[in-house]
Amino acid sequence: QRQLVESGGGLVQPGGSLRLSCAASGFTSANYAIGWFRRAPGKVREGVSCISSSESSTNRQYPVEGRLTISRDNAKNTVYLQMNNLTPGDTAIYYCAALRGPSPDYCSGYSYEYDYWGQGTQVTVSS
Repeated sequence: QRQLVESGGGLVQPGGSLRLSCAASGFTSANYAIGWFRRAPGKVREGVSCISSSESSTNRQYPVEGRLTISRDNAKNTVYLQMNNLTPGDTAIYYCAALRGPSPDYCSGYSYEYDYWGQGTQVTVSS
């Protein structure tokens, strides 16, 4: 069974950092682009970042650009999202998803393109 499991969320003060993990099982995530999305209370889901299977392409959305780094460890079948200088506006449930793109360099911020999804991890930024 193909699964994605997010971890690393929690409560952090404004200005703090978190590293989220997305662990894949039942398939080789190295063959997939991995995207991170989030859904804040009362808002629609939005793309945060993605990394292509070749790692040659990454994409970071405007609200978080400059404050995060996405990376992958294919030996561990895991993708990471390092988030720094967090603000209350970053409070949301964060989801990772896997996409088998048309090329190893493909990356997408559109949720409808993704094949598999995790259950999400809650990130709360509050003092």
